[in-house]
Amino acid sequence: MHLSTNSLLPIGLMAGLCLLGCQPQTAPEEVDPFAQGQWIDLTYNFDEQTIYWPTANGFVLDTVFEGETENGYYYSAFQYCAAEHGGTHLDAPVHFAEGKQSMEQIPLDRLTGTAVVVDVSEKALADKDYLIGVADLQNWENEHGTIPEDAILLLRTGYGKFWPNKVDYMGTDEVGPEAVAKLHFPGLDPEAATWLTSERKIKAIGLDTPSIDYGQSVLFESHQILFQSNIPAFENVANLEALPVMGSYVVALPMKIKGGSGGPLRIVAFVQ
Repeated sequence: MHLSTNSLLPIGLMAGLCLLGCQPQTAPEEVDPFAQGQWIDLTYNFDEQTIYWPTANGFVLDTVFEGETENGYYYSAFQYCAAEHGGTHLDAPVHFAEGKQSMEQIPLDRLTGTAVVVDVSEKALADKDYLIGVADLQNWENEHGTIPEDAILLLRTGYGKFWPNKVDYMGTDEVGPEAVAKLHFPGLDPEAATWLTSERKIKAIGLDTPSIDYGQSVLFESHQILFQSNIPAFENVANLEALPVMGSYVVALPMKIKGGSGGPLRIVAFVQ
């Protein structure tokens, strides 16, 4: 059988493609996005020293079993009990806003993102009842630019250095309803909460005190204002002094309690 040159070309091309396809393929080089930097833990341990609101039950860890089993292997298991709002935790919007998001309804993109840190520690440490105001936020913007859209806003009061001393951290170590009036620690001025919801667009807010409202608040207005806009709050955040003013990436994942108004939070930040 005689094959023309034209008929040989497709055969040769197909053979070449086959050989090319049989060549070992080089896997794309894997790039670790977190290779250049470090993770900062912004979460306090949950233990017998964990700080809770004076009217809340504290953290209790009971041993179910710990030790060597009758079959010769080691085994440990525990059960814990605690209020939603204590230690490093998240306040869901439904905590102070009827019909707003509960714990399992908060979108993940509200709990992850780039953060900015507003440091008011000099003023707050000099005044236990300090209210972080619009002027503090505007002063920060005058130096660093407008708070970026969809940022996670972290307020550093400096009170993390007092943890877990309840008297220094929150004004009292007493418990019960009568102790609430003795609370003293800084928080966000309701006017600043209104400014953040009307003039800026943040994903979430957090700070290093027991509450987004200051200790002497009786109406918890900053909670109400922020939560009406479904802006969750992180409270008792640790190690804010380790974060830069801008550029860190925060991951804040709470216990996913269906219908919950709050819960334990593991919050970390990646810093390059």
